[in-house]
Amino acid sequence: MTNFFNYDDLTWDEVADLPRDTPLVLPLGSGYDTAQLQNQLSNPERCGLLPPFPFGWRNSGLEIPDQIFWGYIINLLDSLRDDGFTRVYCLAPSGIDPQSSFIANLPILRQGHVSMNQPKPFLPPDTEREKVILIPIGHTEQHGFHLPLSVDTIIIDAIAKGTVLYKSNSPDLATRSFSLPVMPYGVSTHRSSFAGTLNAGGRAFEDFWMAVIDTLVARGFNRFYLMSGHGGNTSFLINIVKYAGERHRRIFCATTWLHTSGSIGAEAIKKYRTSKIGGMGHAGELETSFMLHLRPDLCKMEKVVDETDFVSTPDYYMDWIEGGSLVANPPWDDDTKTGAYGAGSHATAEKGKLWLEAAIQEKANHVEQIHEQH
Repeated sequence: MTNFFNYDDLTWDEVADLPRDTPLVLPLGSGYDTAQLQNQLSNPERCGLLPPFPFGWRNSGLEIPDQIFWGYIINLLDSLRDDGFTRVYCLAPSGIDPQSSFIANLPILRQGHVSMNQPKPFLPPDTEREKVILIPIGHTEQHGFHLPLSVDTIIIDAIAKGTVLYKSNSPDLATRSFSLPVMPYGVSTHRSSFAGTLNAGGRAFEDFWMAVIDTLVARGFNRFYLMSGHGGNTSFLINIVKYAGERHRRIFCATTWLHTSGSIGAEAIKKYRTSKIGGMGHAGELETSFMLHLRPDLCKMEKVVDETDFVSTPDYYMDWIEGGSLVANPPWDDDTKTGAYGAGSHATAEKGKLWLEAAIQEKANHVEQIHEQH
């Protein structure tokens, strides 16, 4: 019997150790029959399941043009091929049949799926038109020896869900927001340094999210908040905000530099951190604390390695809220041997809880500001 495992539960060194003929499957949505999948793959010993892609295809509830959708999927699968994996597949509902010639040879496994006979309701429902639509985007990316590939997705998903439910003292109502399902795939322009990291590609990423906004604007939605759990998404999200504002002049579309980075988040970080500047760059004190609070079962603290002795100057350094006037993108293995930029050993679940509360409060505050501006 095939042992199915979640690809994004692994650390990057565990991905590096996988045999390159291990089947890896990217499902469109969830609810597939693993026994049937086992037969389709000729009964392999192990099979890795990537995080389900949440929407974009026909009958998914939020459909975008085929060529844009499949361009995103192809780039993700190519990331795995670039890492040497030879059995890489997309798992799709029966009836999904890409027509474009450039995707004709895409390795697609198909199964009967409820969505083909009973299309999902619109996402978001039309009843949510007067709310800010939260668009949480994480990533599947290496986070050192001690954290899984799913860190960015888990954290931004928790923040988005908390934002929707957040109740302030005045008014005593949940925020006027609705969250799309979290997207577990973003952009990494330095993925080759360590195994496991995927890359949607900057242009495909921008095209995909512009198509999502186009679709929702056509349905009457007009307030959007692109929320990123991954630093590599940020510059592309800024472009999307600019494109959206130019194309749709009566909407309000916004984003920020990561989470926990505005006035509320920065104050909480300063109050509770114990690491010095450089201790929160990547897989450091902040993200590890979040994970110890949210998913301690996925943390391997016995493997944590602090790396803070990376290249920095007064105008170029890396911490959670980055500073300096220089922007650069050197290969990660120039600075880190383990994939971590920071001091994960300083992390605690208690700090993670406090920082999550601050991150949610900050996002809820942003939601109300978006309503005011629009």
